[in-house]
Amino acid sequence: MASSEPIGRVAVTVDLEEYFQVQVMEGVVRPEDWGSMPARIEAQMERLLALLDAAGAKTTWFVVGWIAERYPRLIARLAAEGHELGCHSFWHRRVGTLEPAEFREDTRRAKAAIEAAAGVEVQGYRAPNFSIRLDMEWAWEILAEAGFTYDSSVHPVRHAHYGAAGAPRRPFRIARHGLWELPLATARMARQPLPMAGGAYWRAAPLLYSRAMVRRAARQLGRVNCYLHPWELDPGQPRLPASWIGRMRHYTGLRTMEPKLARMLGEFGCVPLRELYAAELAMAEVPA
Repeated sequence: MASSEPIGRVAVTVDLEEYFQVQVMEGVVRPEDWGSMPARIEAQMERLLALLDAAGAKTTWFVVGWIAERYPRLIARLAAEGHELGCHSFWHRRVGTLEPAEFREDTRRAKAAIEAAAGVEVQGYRAPNFSIRLDMEWAWEILAEAGFTYDSSVHPVRHAHYGAAGAPRRPFRIARHGLWELPLATARMARQPLPMAGGAYWRAAPLLYSRAMVRRAARQLGRVNCYLHPWELDPGQPRLPASWIGRMRHYTGLRTMEPKLARMLGEFGCVPLRELYAAELAMAEVPA
């Protein structure tokens, strides 16, 4: 049954990273070995871009700086085709594991690499593993210093590895720095915000459930900020020797993600965050 949700209320953002750069592989593949790993990002991007094109959709790609330096033509192509580019760090390290000076250096290097590749200004940031919490105001300060106007790192849920339980579910402004925070979508049930905004939640859940949760979030929030990774559409990627729970988290649902995503894009559409939250971001230059 077709949804009654209007097109243009959903952003399915992309965290552009290789399959070996994810958190569950941190103890398996060292950053100094990334260059020797079998690359999959080009084929994965082609598959995802084909789905977006078929739906007439554009989105926001949060790019790992290491990829921007290594594949500048791919990043330039995204900008040329009308997608928004954001920053997803350089080394894909969780913010809480870094000192402020390390975070500043990593962020500035990544932003510079993406802007050099694409020739556009990068205004949005997303931390690896949604690893900015409400008590990390120093991170927002560094992002503002670096020229970002918004962040989309807060996931207002309880989770063993990330999340900011108790954070606002709707966009909010970081008053001291003027940044807008654009949280990942949640659907409230029994007074609890439940994670449902893409990634492993879409891979593991039946399509019917994910569609219903997106509609529920749209009714509650008005706009729905979702996410995924290109490697989630790649069941042929190499199997790496992560822990059993890491393998379960990473490899579950890879074979069904592409048709699920095609249905979601066809039903709900997809726009960049800069369009979804245009009213808020137009205020980014106004003093908080």
